Amino acid sequence: MLGKYLVVFLISMVPLVELRGAVPYSQVVGLPLVPSYITAVIGNMLPVPVIYLFARKVLEWGADKRFIGPFFTWCLEKGKKGGEKLKAKAGRGLFVALMLFVGIPLPGTGAWTGTLAASVLDMDFKTSVAAVMLGVLLAGIIMGLGSTGIIAAFRVFT
Repeated sequence: MLGKYLVVFLISMVPLVELRGAVPYSQVVGLPLVPSYITAVIGNMLPVPVIYLFARKVLEWGADKRFIGPFFTWCLEKGKKGGEKLKAKAGRGLFVALMLFVGIPLPGTGAWTGTLAASVLDMDFKTSVAAVMLGVLLAGIIMGLGSTGIIAAFRVFT
């Protein structure tokens, strides 16, 4: 069982998949929801400070490199585009906008992209991490409710 929790933890750290894939996986393999949720939240939040502090610098450094440049440039553009959208829509409510951006489980709106956007927008570190944390908690609740409901409905029809 510890191996399954490790997989949940690792899945939640993967960009684009994150907690949105880890929580449903945990339900498919039959793990209890609350410990899986906690494991996924920790795994999803672990890279956030590193992303905030270093990702932008590394991406800017690598943007002009031969092999990694196109991918790094794409990541920077995605972060800038996400940040500009947040800022345009949110105005003074940037904290809530970032929280909702991370919390609503749509592709490309997780902790990785939200943290990169906060870094690009030069948001305060503590404010960024708090908004991303609340967003991850919200996304986990949504995915947990959705996963248990979908799996329960699937079991009814089989």
